[in-house]
Amino acid sequence: MEQLDFLLSLGNKLKRIGINVTFAGNYPWIYLDTVNGKKVQGTFMGEHGFTAFFLCMKRDSPVKYKWTDISTVFDKIRETLKS
Repeated sequence: MEQLDFLLSLGNKLKRIGINVTFAGNYPWIYLDTVNGKKVQGTFMGEHGFTAFFLCMKRDSPVKYKWTDISTVFDKIRETLKS
């Protein structure tokens, strides 16, 4: 459930600056799906979408998620906003 809390928190923080994002998931991948209603194009670190995070596979791990590449994810958000 902590993974969901993180995604909601990130979504709310971006929403405060006028960016609405949605995510899609296929365990353990979390994809960046839309930005302000625009479908994110391309793939990254996966075959089915633009992977933003990986969920941790071990229940006892202190890390619940891992960014794929934070810079690339935010670059893709900016790119999608411009398109």
